[in-house]
Amino acid sequence: QVQLVETGGGWVQTGGSVKLSCVASGLDFSKTTMGWFRQAPGKDREWVGGVSWTNVENYEDYAKGRFTITRDNAKSTVYLKIDRAQPDDTATYTCAAVGSSRMYEYWGQGTQVTVST
Repeated sequence: QVQLVETGGGWVQTGGSVKLSCVASGLDFSKTTMGWFRQAPGKDREWVGGVSWTNVENYEDYAKGRFTITRDNAKSTVYLKIDRAQPDDTATYTCAAVGSSRMYEYWGQGTQVTVST
């Protein structure tokens, strides 16, 4: 029932920017905290950051400054913008939603971001 669909991934030039979108359905989006995770080849999945339903942003330390998470409740969409992209940002980026457990329990399929020169 709950569906999260990410778009916007692809190749990005080093130093460039990319903005990912995640459209949610099947949940009360405006009352749902959303987050982004990423997983690079050979690495564990890691939390990037999130935005609460009250529109408070939180980021992992490495993401602060270059990563921006925003939400548009009218479009049931959460965004992840990566600025000054670096090769180490290459990963599959996945959108997630917090459920009634107050933990992330809904996940998208992910979108690949590849950063290279």
